[in-house]
Amino acid sequence: MPASSPAFGEADLSNCEREQIHLAGSIQPHGILLRLEEPSLVVVQASANAGELFENGEIVGRSLRSLEGDIEERIRPYLREALDVLPVAVRCHLGANRAPFDGLLHRPPGGGLVVELEPAGPTVDLSQDVERALQTLVSAPSLRRLADDTVSIVKTLTGYDRVMVYRFDQEGHGEVYAEMREPQLEAFLGNRYPASDIPQIARQLYERNRVRVLVDVDYEPVPIYPASGVDEDQELDMSLCFLRSMSPLHIQYLKNMGVGATLVISLMAGGRLWGLIACHHYGPRFVHYETRAVCEVLAEAIGVRIAALESVQKNQIELSIRRLEQRVIEIIAQEGDWRSALFDSSNLLLTPLSATGAAMVFEGQIMIMGDVPGTQDIRAISAWLDQQPRSPVVATKSLGQDHTSFDHLSHVAAGVIATPLSRSAGDYLIWFRPERVKTITWGGNPFKPVEIGNDPADLSPRRSFSQWHQQVEGTSDSWTEADQAAARLIGDAVADFALQFRSVRMLIAKAQLEQVSQEVAHAEQPLLISDRNGRTILTNAAFDQLLGEDTPLTSIDQLPARFEPHGDLADCIEGLRYGRTSWQGEVRRGHGAAEDRTFLLRIEAVSSTPDSSSLMGFVLLFGDLTEQRLAERARRDFQEEVIAHHRMPPTPLNSKDDLLYRNILTSVIGNAQLAALEVADSMDVTRMPKMLESISQSVDRTAGLLEHLIVHAAKGDRDH
Repeated sequence: MPASSPAFGEADLSNCEREQIHLAGSIQPHGILLRLEEPSLVVVQASANAGELFENGEIVGRSLRSLEGDIEERIRPYLREALDVLPVAVRCHLGANRAPFDGLLHRPPGGGLVVELEPAGPTVDLSQDVERALQTLVSAPSLRRLADDTVSIVKTLTGYDRVMVYRFDQEGHGEVYAEMREPQLEAFLGNRYPASDIPQIARQLYERNRVRVLVDVDYEPVPIYPASGVDEDQELDMSLCFLRSMSPLHIQYLKNMGVGATLVISLMAGGRLWGLIACHHYGPRFVHYETRAVCEVLAEAIGVRIAALESVQKNQIELSIRRLEQRVIEIIAQEGDWRSALFDSSNLLLTPLSATGAAMVFEGQIMIMGDVPGTQDIRAISAWLDQQPRSPVVATKSLGQDHTSFDHLSHVAAGVIATPLSRSAGDYLIWFRPERVKTITWGGNPFKPVEIGNDPADLSPRRSFSQWHQQVEGTSDSWTEADQAAARLIGDAVADFALQFRSVRMLIAKAQLEQVSQEVAHAEQPLLISDRNGRTILTNAAFDQLLGEDTPLTSIDQLPARFEPHGDLADCIEGLRYGRTSWQGEVRRGHGAAEDRTFLLRIEAVSSTPDSSSLMGFVLLFGDLTEQRLAERARRDFQEEVIAHHRMPPTPLNSKDDLLYRNILTSVIGNAQLAALEVADSMDVTRMPKMLESISQSVDRTAGLLEHLIVHAAKGDRDH
């Protein structure tokens, strides 16, 4: 292990970010852990309290069959399953008195089979606790309502004193977004906590192990012996262990908050850790496996609903962008000036990003709208953008803090988001937001100096958790993912207008051919410019690479032979000869091309003036539809996978349990299909396959959880 990564329990606040919390080497005392060698099922590691359950206290080295009870026969049916992502639960009876236990099985990365045992709990009424809750959650019309419903349902289900939905922002800081608590407790709603409160390694574990329980902050850890098992040089990776000991720093953190027990449930949305459901109790509290499994099923549905609601918000923004594009096209047709079309009085340029001002710097000229800095300051911001790493979008909510020469602009441009319009230096579309002086309520002072001493309390992240208020100046509202997506989409559209403008100007003023051809040559989209007779004047590298031929294309008449469908494209080109001014259609590169790619071909006829019939030539722009086709395939694959979930569960169920399984899964699938529709409506096709895959994976995970839960509950009913 690298010296920079402290072992479990040896970290302080200077290096806790790298503490190896998954190598805890001990468990909480309310359960028992066994690690088995396969296929012999001999115990190679055990928690120190395992011997208390059996007559012969020595456990390590014994076969599972030799232990009192039916554990060996209960787990053997699952030995062929992967068990490396989603643990499976079994009901077994152990010890001399055959006491009922719930056992969770999984395979750790180092090999073998881990069995975690805890006293069996009461059976959960799935029809009441899952079906009704799902109906409430999947019908939530907004994120706020969804969060409020979540804390209410989880508090009723688990009985903790306080239940919170804890939402992460883009910088990793957390906010208590919703809360339900006992009346005597102080409110945490709206409190923020710094990203450092949850180290990155802990966040990664939250993604793998979706439900974590701490029964009593005053517990004494039970060691696992020997320290290594299947591989003598490798400690047990406890990432999926629900009994895993918590970091001493985290325990101290909770003690300083006065918390006695916790339950934490991950909320995954769109393949990312969106937030947590954090449950606090002010004394010891334990919830059994079935309740935890129900929480995980609900969390999967909540994550899918979050993805759907966020997609709705993005779709509304994208509709505004569609209106902006249409407005620009209309004004170009009337006046021929695409730049003035962007900066008319309609505010369509500002609305999608909730900006208060915008500026376009293009070929040294500046056009503005709304509240913006002065001309020299805009040029300085453009020069600053040139110095940033090349990116489709550059965003900051604190321009003056990033570059002190701009701190005098906070009243109008504390926040800046920009997108390049070309590869030329200084060409940008820029939006502005003023500072918003606000008071942030933190759960304790996040800037309090670290104090490290011999007293364990000195290792506390923050010993005081009373509210600490920070007045923030010089920053604007953060640019969200939706804002950045909107900026990129608008920038792409405006860049297309700019490219066409430069191409037209090249036809009108051939003296500028060399300068403009360099710009066209570096354009990412394949482009061809011809004269009025269809003879090729200029192609860019992207077009040449698309054809991949040694013989250059000398005329647009040669295009149909190189693309499919031939007839449609040939008819289009023939129509251009007889006065057609534009054409748009899909074409596919064929005839043995290296890869089958589909393009949206736009052909525009160019005249010397907007109202002139004097034809100068044609501009052909090829938009790659590969990502759109991948998105369409992802939609088809998603529907096929969802339909597959209407099959019978892998484990045969009786008619009552099968009906329950199908009823609950129908709600889950309905929630997923609704989310998929919202995601599929998005214009941002680049993210669509990943989003649909995450929804499909959530359905898979939920179906597996339901099957395990229903089978487990049925066995529990038979045992009682």
